[in-house]
Amino acid sequence: MKKPEKLHKGDKVAIVSLSSGMAGDESFRHRYELGKKRLEDDFGLKVITMPNALLGSKELYLHPEYRAKDLMDAFKDKEIKAIFCNIGGDDTIRLLPYIDFEIIKNNPKIFMGYSDTTINHFMLNKAGLVSFYGPSVMTEFAENAQMHDYTKDSIINTLFKNSKGYKIKPTNEWTSEFLPWEDKNNNNIKRKMIKDNKKIEILQGEKDIEGELLGGCIDTFQMFIGSEIWPQDNWQNKILFLETSEDKPEPSLIAQILRNPLMVEALQNVKGVIIGKPNDEVFYEEYKNTYLEVITKELGLKNLFIGYNYNFGHTAPMCVLPMGIKVKINVTDGVIEFLESATEE
Repeated sequence: MKKPEKLHKGDKVAIVSLSSGMAGDESFRHRYELGKKRLEDDFGLKVITMPNALLGSKELYLHPEYRAKDLMDAFKDKEIKAIFCNIGGDDTIRLLPYIDFEIIKNNPKIFMGYSDTTINHFMLNKAGLVSFYGPSVMTEFAENAQMHDYTKDSIINTLFKNSKGYKIKPTNEWTSEFLPWEDKNNNNIKRKMIKDNKKIEILQGEKDIEGELLGGCIDTFQMFIGSEIWPQDNWQNKILFLETSEDKPEPSLIAQILRNPLMVEALQNVKGVIIGKPNDEVFYEEYKNTYLEVITKELGLKNLFIGYNYNFGHTAPMCVLPMGIKVKINVTDGVIEFLESATEE
């Protein structure tokens, strides 16, 4: 896998809208502006917004080719060192016909987002490029009152430094409180934090595991399993990470996705599975039982490492998971250690 260069203060970065176009809607534009300002002020980056990123929800829904053009143009621009997604959505799979994998392969640079952006990450994985499952502009960068230190530290340590040896540990508190974005005054109100007494739960596994991270939001998997971006025979030596969205899918849907024959094949080959904290901890025990029911009982994978309640995806604060780099996971506490840097110097 090709690695992008690490970021430096003063680097030019691009913002794209690859799924939802809400960043351009009048009601939500202030969230985009806040996230952009944080990239500039907190991280010292020079931000450019790609031409179609603020066209609005209706226009971008009608034109997935516009979204794809922004992505391709950002990759081709030699001055741009990183690409950050405004937000997720539900139809980034529609970009697939317009993606040039050679352009991505020949222009490695940091790409970050999560949720529906999972599908974009698998596009980059097909092109052979390390990418970063992590914060989006309108959510984590535009966090109410200020960014979470846990999230900010993960960004700095993963994107701006040689990250070999970096360890992702659990946070002490979390929130899924939603303050309506339409009300600009909420930008200044800090969300209520809850102490996390559960930490990381090791559901099964008897020894440390090592492998390359690959995964995303399981809600989206049903849209691209079996497509050209699904890794057909490349699951060995992988650690699969999975999480669920703010839609809080029923546990029965998770079971159905896990039972897909191609998903079963992946589970039978990976080194282990790590699962993110469910949004607002809804279905916390039910999801846990579903994974154990399918993986352990139905598939008989009793020795497969399964870690639960990691701080990535649709929870806050969140860490950054580099897809395509080798990590080690400690069976005692679930801590993730980078065995190589996620970026080049």
